[in-house]
Amino acid sequence: MPKLGMEPIRRAALVKATIDEIGAVGSLDVTVGKIAKRAGMSSALAHHYFGGKEQIFLAAMRHTLSLYKAEVLGALGRASGHRARLEAIVQTSFTSSNFRPEVIAVWLNFYVLAQTSADADQLLRIYQRRLHSNLVHDLRPLVGARAVDVAIRVAGLIDGLYLRQALTGVGSDDAAAHVLASLKAELKAGAQ
Repeated sequence: MPKLGMEPIRRAALVKATIDEIGAVGSLDVTVGKIAKRAGMSSALAHHYFGGKEQIFLAAMRHTLSLYKAEVLGALGRASGHRARLEAIVQTSFTSSNFRPEVIAVWLNFYVLAQTSADADQLLRIYQRRLHSNLVHDLRPLVGARAVDVAIRVAGLIDGLYLRQALTGVGSDDAAAHVLASLKAELKAGAQ
């Protein structure tokens, strides 16, 4: 007989174990058995809750994205004005919590998986649309009709510099500063 209330606890343990295991290995070359062992349960139970390795990994990525979303929403809630909100989005994208080795490994492998998995691709597109929408919302009052194009460039810089910083191990403050400098130039050009 299953223990009542254990499913959410076990699912959370498997998600955390997946993130930790991918971080330890640095790739998706992990087994459900290793993930389950790290979570302190059987691989059969892991399969029962998620179905397979890709589903467990997607749950781990959803968890990572939900933490990022919570950070962004918190930063936006503290920001006053459109420019401050844009700066908050950029700064949040480069917080130390997003540069923990296991989080970097999950993000890097997520981008790779999105090339072959329709579910991962859909999740990546959701992330990209939310980032774009948040940027456009606060760019439109500042740069008008250029908002969509500016948002594409800023989002590209965020993702590209995140990947570059993650792969080189250089501090994330530099990446945020580069994006903010580009944003400042875009806003200055929009004011003319």
